[in-house]
Amino acid sequence: TERKKLHTAPVGQVFRLRPFHVLVATGGGYAGYRKYEDYKLEQLEKRGIEVPVKLASEWEVALYKSVPTRLLSRAWGRLNQVELPTWLRKPVYSLYIWTFGVNMKEAAVEDLHHYRNLSEFFRRKLKPQARPVCCLHSVISPSDGKILNFGQVKNCEVEQVKGVTYSLESFLGPRICTEELHFSQAPPGNSFQQQLVTKEGNELYHCVIYLAPGDYHCFHSPTDWRVSHRRHFPGSLMSVNPGVARWIKELFCHNERVVLTGDWKHGFFSLTAVGATNVGSIRIYFDRDLHTNSPRYSKGSYNDFSFISNNNKEGIPMRKGEHLGEFNLGSTIVLIFEAPKDFKFHLKAGQKIRFGEALGSL
Repeated sequence: TERKKLHTAPVGQVFRLRPFHVLVATGGGYAGYRKYEDYKLEQLEKRGIEVPVKLASEWEVALYKSVPTRLLSRAWGRLNQVELPTWLRKPVYSLYIWTFGVNMKEAAVEDLHHYRNLSEFFRRKLKPQARPVCCLHSVISPSDGKILNFGQVKNCEVEQVKGVTYSLESFLGPRICTEELHFSQAPPGNSFQQQLVTKEGNELYHCVIYLAPGDYHCFHSPTDWRVSHRRHFPGSLMSVNPGVARWIKELFCHNERVVLTGDWKHGFFSLTAVGATNVGSIRIYFDRDLHTNSPRYSKGSYNDFSFISNNNKEGIPMRKGEHLGEFNLGSTIVLIFEAPKDFKFHLKAGQKIRFGEALGSL
């Protein structure tokens, strides 16, 4: 008689799942499955076996995009800024070094206890002599990474990896005012690609560099040029590793990115920093107004900023090898530029490259 009554809720209420939870669980599980598939593809590539291109369907892309990667990346960014106890720093960083093959002998500060949090460790600087800048070639690699693709831009399409392309206009956005970039006015009937080429006899070239989590995360100016304009595209933060780039067409057009546009001695030049999962933070050192992966910006839009003003008619001059910006973790850099027809790349698809090494020259 003294037993207490046990009140139970209906089973349906206890296990009631909201649509958001179902979406996150389904999308997260599918993202994990894709990671496993990417791992298998990498193993086949290491054996020299050519993997046929298999593009994702619309529903697969929509499912992947349903994962709240922007929110997760913001949470990851805050976690990275949490100061670690001194005794915990070496075990945590050592695990990261072992997992991703980081070479700490190149770091300006090799002592792991120096880095207060993961963010500082990701953005570590290198010793000055670790990356000599090539003076013999006109265009150098702006970062460490892996060459995914390079060559001439054809039919307004750019290859993100072999056999998988994206639209040049979708990637860069509408053409910027010619007065701002000191370009000559192109005939309105020309294609978007032809409008970017300012000098007769020139061609448009591209190069895609993937930065893995273990790579040096800062990027530098690939040549002597002037930055006139910045265009920020808020977007998804899907993985940009080679396996996903081979699977999702126009992946770089879906993801958040910062397009720096200007000119060099041969005409049009652009450098685009593409965000990825856990890489919502893209920083450009001379651009204090840039805020990436911010909830105030919605997907599908873009915002422009001009570095040309009444007080500054030339934009931002950048010297080859000069510090330009940084990622948190790893991501991708895409160069699209104009050059004479005799421009030659000194690269092989899939090769590892380091900041300062030659990309190509005339």
